[in-house]
Amino acid sequence: MAADYGVLRDNLRYFYDFTDKIVLYVGAGGRQLLDPQTRTRKLIAIDQDAESLKELHARVREEGITGVDVVASRFENVTARGDVVYFEFCLHEVADPERALRQAQSLAPEIVVFDHLPGSEWVFHAAEEEKVARSDAAMERFGIRRREKFSTEQRFQDYTELLEKLRTQGELAIERAQPFTGQTRIVIPMLYGLSLL
Repeated sequence: MAADYGVLRDNLRYFYDFTDKIVLYVGAGGRQLLDPQTRTRKLIAIDQDAESLKELHARVREEGITGVDVVASRFENVTARGDVVYFEFCLHEVADPERALRQAQSLAPEIVVFDHLPGSEWVFHAAEEEKVARSDAAMERFGIRRREKFSTEQRFQDYTELLEKLRTQGELAIERAQPFTGQTRIVIPMLYGLSLL
């Protein structure tokens, strides 16, 4: 297992109370740190990758979870309004994070961003330093009301497991993984944060 998702979920619950709010959940096709069973008034789960939303959609159906809409769409095309827009480890992936934040502001009075932080060793190995720096600078310019910083570790049984995780990140990430060749019990520190804008 890579990062301890239970700890990340606890960080999220500690940082922001989604209870009774209409939540626009951007990046919902991933690991879902915001549990769809959270007592929101309505949860609008958004991801541009329809395939990545299938598991969430099936869970909502099978468990009879109400008040959840699963929407396959690019965020800039979303028009639904809510109380909060929540970006889950995806703002750094957006080509223009400042534009995404302006879009979020037009849809809800609060924005919560859960994402990597600059200076993270994991961000270096994933070859995402520029993306993370760009999204962090966009949040700074936009105005951060509150921020909490956390650290955890990405853990891998061996080099093969690490390489599998980094394969989609491109050649630079694969190159940066080379020093771990042949190693087992690989541990890479990861800095991340929760920001309220």
